[in-house]
Amino acid sequence: MKADIISFDPQYAEETVAMWRESKERAIGQKEKHSVESHLYFLSQILHEEFEIDLALLDGKVVGMSAYNETEISQLYIHVEYQGRGIGRMLLEKAKAKSGGRLTLYTFEVNRNAQMFYEKNGFVVIGRGHENEENLPDIRYEWRRT
Repeated sequence: MKADIISFDPQYAEETVAMWRESKERAIGQKEKHSVESHLYFLSQILHEEFEIDLALLDGKVVGMSAYNETEISQLYIHVEYQGRGIGRMLLEKAKAKSGGRLTLYTFEVNRNAQMFYEKNGFVVIGRGHENEENLPDIRYEWRRT
């Protein structure tokens, strides 16, 4: 499935946050701790200071988002109805192409689908912990260009 990848546009902020929250809640089995308003503020005002934000659009609908810089992927979420269709790989490949040849990221240990996805796409486990707001065990991954 081929989606259009665009730089974040504020007109999609509410749709992006709704998709992000649903995808995350489904993945970890836990309600989002932050209000929709604070999530919108984080997306629109804070996240872009350190990360490039891309959206995946399909027929004008937000079906994915990623936030990354040259060394780290901070966020990567795919709409629950569009997972497993190559959209995550498209976003991941763009982050890899713009990286300095090495990327790290965290995913929740409970999110087995994310683990399989990252491992299938060349990431290896480099650490474990639980230093996140959700207080859930997480896994740190790394990818290196070969």
